[in-house]
Amino acid sequence: MKFESILGSIWLDANQDALVGISYTPIEENPLANQEILQTAKKQLLEFLAGERKNFEVPYVFEMGTDFQKGVWQALTEIPYGETCSYLDIAEKIQNVKAVRAIGQANRNNPLPILVPCHRVIGKNGKLVGYSGSSQEGLKIKEQLLVIENPALQEITLF
Repeated sequence: MKFESILGSIWLDANQDALVGISYTPIEENPLANQEILQTAKKQLLEFLAGERKNFEVPYVFEMGTDFQKGVWQALTEIPYGETCSYLDIAEKIQNVKAVRAIGQANRNNPLPILVPCHRVIGKNGKLVGYSGSSQEGLKIKEQLLVIENPALQEITLF
């Protein structure tokens, strides 16, 4: 399912039981995707982007990813709304302090951005680093997401 948002086009995918993908670039939709789950995800994402929702209540599952990646993604879900942490904080959370770079790669491969809030992970120096392939557009999206969650950040140049 494709829909338009303040971030541009967003694509969703689901299996029969849960949301499995959110993407800023085209992804194929599973022909057996549960349309009710896709509609719920779209509604909740639009509410989040409008500043009207802090938590998601749509079932999701990681269909792909290594155990390490899944552990990182699970740790991301524990970052509170409106807060940020560093890659080192995530490394400490998963008890693998040498994995800072690998955590960056796991974030890059996050199949459910926004819902699994990799945008809340910033550099140790407080700067935005990497989002959606580290492109300038990706960093702009990351900044938009952080400002939605914490409007006070709008006064700060994040990158």
